[in-house]
Amino acid sequence: MEKLTTKEEAIMLILWRLGNAFVKDIIREMDEPKPHYNTVSTTVRILEDKGFIGHESFGNTHRYYPQVSEDRYKRHFVSGIVDNYFNRSFKNMVTFFAEKEHLSKKDLEDILRMIENEDDE
Repeated sequence: MEKLTTKEEAIMLILWRLGNAFVKDIIREMDEPKPHYNTVSTTVRILEDKGFIGHESFGNTHRYYPQVSEDRYKRHFVSGIVDNYFNRSFKNMVTFFAEKEHLSKKDLEDILRMIENEDDE
């Protein structure tokens, strides 16, 4: 899976949140200063070419929707981060964030509880 640019990720975050949207809907959700319609439209077409989004046609306009789930994208790139920066060890990653972000004992216990609950499912 290809890493998205910052602009592409911004559009994907909007589509993941909305479920589907026209270009004008995407622009409405973007921060100021709002990009030009043609800029967003071009980026959306690039995302479609990359297979991240699809569209439904309504006359001359298109409504876009994600074809790659947010969870799938996150999992792919978090795995890459773990492999490249933490020697393929989630333990090393958690330790890094626990030290750098000063996670409390309660935060760590909550994380452990979440992991244990996933194992039970």
